Amino acid sequence: MSLTRLIAGHIRGHWRPYAASALMLSTIAVLTVWIPRQVGHVVDALVAHRLAGWDLIAQLGLLVLAGLAIYLLRVGWRLALFRTAYELGRQLRTRLYAQLTRQGPAFFHAQRTGDLMALATNDVDAIEMAAGEALLAAFDGTLTLILVLGMMTIGVDWRLGLAALVPFPFMAYAFWRISTQVHVAWSDSLSRFSALNQQVQDSLAGVRTVRALGLVRRSRAQFGELARDAGAAAYQAQRWEAMFEPAVGLSLGAATVIALGVGAWLVGTELITIGQLTAFTMYLGQLIWPMFAAGWVLSLLERGRAAWSRLQPVLDAPAGLVDTGTREMPAHADIAWDRVSFRYPGMAQPALEEIALTLPPGRTLGIVGATGSGKSTLLRLLLRQYEPDAGSVRLGGVPAPEIRLDALRRALAWVPQEPFLFSASVADNIALARPDATREQVIAVAELAAVHDDIARLPQGYETLVGERGVTLSGGQRQRVAIARALLAQAPVLLLDDALSAVDSGTETQILDHWRALRRRHPERSLAIVSHRLSAVMEADEIVVLRQGRIVERGRHEDLIALGGWYAGQWRYQQLEASLDAA
Repeated sequence: MSLTRLIAGHIRGHWRPYAASALMLSTIAVLTVWIPRQVGHVVDALVAHRLAGWDLIAQLGLLVLAGLAIYLLRVGWRLALFRTAYELGRQLRTRLYAQLTRQGPAFFHAQRTGDLMALATNDVDAIEMAAGEALLAAFDGTLTLILVLGMMTIGVDWRLGLAALVPFPFMAYAFWRISTQVHVAWSDSLSRFSALNQQVQDSLAGVRTVRALGLVRRSRAQFGELARDAGAAAYQAQRWEAMFEPAVGLSLGAATVIALGVGAWLVGTELITIGQLTAFTMYLGQLIWPMFAAGWVLSLLERGRAAWSRLQPVLDAPAGLVDTGTREMPAHADIAWDRVSFRYPGMAQPALEEIALTLPPGRTLGIVGATGSGKSTLLRLLLRQYEPDAGSVRLGGVPAPEIRLDALRRALAWVPQEPFLFSASVADNIALARPDATREQVIAVAELAAVHDDIARLPQGYETLVGERGVTLSGGQRQRVAIARALLAQAPVLLLDDALSAVDSGTETQILDHWRALRRRHPERSLAIVSHRLSAVMEADEIVVLRQGRIVERGRHEDLIALGGWYAGQWRYQQLEASLDAA
């Protein structure tokens, strides 16, 4: 879809305010071209001594009323128009946000956060201006131009009108050349603004790392360079836009010289009157707005086209995850990975191969293995962040794609290794899945996650703001707040993706003890826990060891120790490490 079709569709859906604005602009244009003609009549009447006293006051009063009507109508069309243009911006931003929520991790791996933020701000603003200011300026300028030219050639003198139009073809050629450069310049400017936006986002998100590595000066230099590039690109775009004004000025200046020369000759030969020449000169002045409007419209449209060329591919990108499910989540369902294989896009080696695994309701599954063995991928397939290349994930015998996505994810409480906390209070972050939860419920799950005492020591307790991404909390505190959030959701299945990696062994034991107590009250709840620390999975009903995407060992803790494989060796190493730390 082109920008023209987008705006045309918006006009069809909101034709009433556009029609009202067009009617008001038409009235303005008629009054605008009537005023010079009326002034010409007044001048001729004064020269002929036919107008004086109350008649003169009445004629001047009409001019004042026309000016007041023009003022009020200009206010009216702007109110009607911009409200509708802002509605298009709202629709585009809503559509962009909805599109982003339908995408999976692969989409965001290929997109930069700064680019997406720029699309939702600067680019949508440019499209708004194209649908609002540019559209009505084009209508107003075109209508005014037609009426003014008509009054100049028909209402005054056609010879004078044709003579004044001689420079305008040259101006049209200049506009065409300038608008081409404006499009290129604004495309470059928007792209450089996105890069600047990305640098700001990265610097703020990683401010601790930047400071810890002593990269503040380097980060400032990079930001300064990007800021200079963005400023230079915007300046270049403004320079090309500024070229419209000299083109208009030169054309109107030449037209005025020609008109005065030809007009003086026509007055001298008594083919026109002084009043007609006065009116014609005023009409020439009124051509300034249509000419400037043409340049302004071309600039806004090229800016809008550049923005739409960046926004449209994101809006039209195929959904990374299609929710075609119609079934509800089965109650007390077992979870089965049925001969599942998966390869990440662009990767040569598969992340998972022929995985056959079941998690019955009310049981605990431990998933361990070396880094990159596919542990987290198992959970991501269950969450439908990705779809398996072969095999299927089933819940209660129902393939996951047949279950409504919102129902599936309500049944799964997932805590990743790097949990995300919003810039809100601790209580709001815990109550994210249940905003109506009472403070007592929030405190209860915080105690289960062994984070209540830490929260109580914060300056404002549960009302303490955690900052961007929870920057004011330690890694272990963020993980435990996320665990509390997952527990408050009361989902039948809890997924811990190495979510205890940042807590000490004593706190880990405390959290797992609380989970076992919770399981005794709710024996139907299941737990899948990915962990590098084997003590976190030693009491699981089944433990699987992954290596290069395959299950190489499985069984209970005692069975795997007796097997003498990777698990047993890793267990002995971690026990030795723990004893050395204790010593």
